Amino acid sequence: MMDLKCKKCRRAKEKLFLKGERCYSPKCSVVRKPYAPGIFGKKGSKHTKPGLSEYGVQLMEKQMIRNSYGLKERQFANYVRAASRIKGEDRGVKLYEFLESRLDNVVFRMGFTNSRNEARQLVNHGHLLVNNRKVNIPSYRVKIGDKISIRALSKDKSIFKNLDIKLKKYSPPLWIKLDKEKMAEIVGKPFISNDPKMEKTLHSIIEFYSR
Repeated sequence: MMDLKCKKCRRAKEKLFLKGERCYSPKCSVVRKPYAPGIFGKKGSKHTKPGLSEYGVQLMEKQMIRNSYGLKERQFANYVRAASRIKGEDRGVKLYEFLESRLDNVVFRMGFTNSRNEARQLVNHGHLLVNNRKVNIPSYRVKIGDKISIRALSKDKSIFKNLDIKLKKYSPPLWIKLDKEKMAEIVGKPFISNDPKMEKTLHSIIEFYSR
């Protein structure tokens, strides 16, 4: 039976990295079955209509981004509304900052896990510290100057096994400074300027919610 997370990736027609290591292997459902799920998925990929309506495209983009961050509709809509209320700043940029500044996403960006879902579990189980204080709220918003580290009692957990080897091959985003002690410091704001596709998508999503 097809996993629900794999179905989300196939509907989006691209990897959302919801299944950890499986997403990087030939077993990835997007690699094995690059068409929408369902009995008409393969046929539909060959005989689709020339294009979706603007509303359809925006809906698909919204679902893709929401699923990639592992958020429920209400959570995601709250971020969009918060970004839309800020005056004098680019709403798409603010939405990106809100999404990227979530603690579960930061742990993922640190390279500690292969998916945001795994990172969320680490936070939920209290394995991470923010400024030496345990934080078990995935939506906790980090800010510049915050330091994220592994709780001392959690360092011997199997999930952190071979983390040293993994981090040697990993480069975090420039706004995250990672040291040899597996401690990260937030040294800047998440920036979207190096990802024009994401920037365009987020602006489209804000328009979708403004209807």
